[in-house]
Amino acid sequence: MDALFTVVSPELLAFAFCITLFAGVVKGAIGFAMPLIMVSGMSILMDPKVVVAGIILPIVMSNLLQVARSGWGAARAALSEYVIYVSIVCVMILITSQFVRLVSPDTMLFWLGVIVVGLCSIQIAGLKLVIPQRHRRIGAVISGFFSGILGGFAGTWGPTTVLYLVAVETPKTKQIVVQGVVYGLGSVMLLLGHLRSGILNADTAPLSAVLLIPAFVGMRLGFMVHDRIDQVMFRKATLWVLLIAGLNLIRKGMMG
Repeated sequence: MDALFTVVSPELLAFAFCITLFAGVVKGAIGFAMPLIMVSGMSILMDPKVVVAGIILPIVMSNLLQVARSGWGAARAALSEYVIYVSIVCVMILITSQFVRLVSPDTMLFWLGVIVVGLCSIQIAGLKLVIPQRHRRIGAVISGFFSGILGGFAGTWGPTTVLYLVAVETPKTKQIVVQGVVYGLGSVMLLLGHLRSGILNADTAPLSAVLLIPAFVGMRLGFMVHDRIDQVMFRKATLWVLLIAGLNLIRKGMMG
């Protein structure tokens, strides 16, 4: 506990708990957005690099829960079908995570905000990008490359994965399964990458471990929400929350 409070104050820990609980509910309900909510929310008051470390274990746990809920057989089938995209995402997360320490916090906040606002705007506007069948192999390579870069630097590759799955016309029932596989394997790569980069270390690991509690509770609540409410409306509300958070990140990154 002493090691934990050298990284965050009790007040900031309570703040991180609330953000993580909300992120877990959203993740359980719609299958993505947990890292985006945690990073954009917690970075308002906390060092972005501490935040990146803090989200790692909750991301791993939440994605394992999502895969388990979909079924391991379905997960293996999804991995086989989307192996190119998944492989490139994982490799790029491992590579780019090694460069996080070289980026200033303000720069991280600004570009994360730009990415969040851009991706949310595309989805809120309802723009549907379609990759023709003949170009889907190269589409998987390009999309996986971009998603992996975002994953390594900011710990979030969910929105780009959703856009890719929509672009290749993945059936809605299959999207949740594929997302679970991509996020699950990617989160393990993120864990390994940041153990090597030093972002997740003896000082920051206690924070990440403690945040497993609200993340787990939030996921369980989110699963109940998933089974009971209008998914389309909840997803749109989540995107608007992320859009506002992204604009705030841009403001903070510019003001320093």
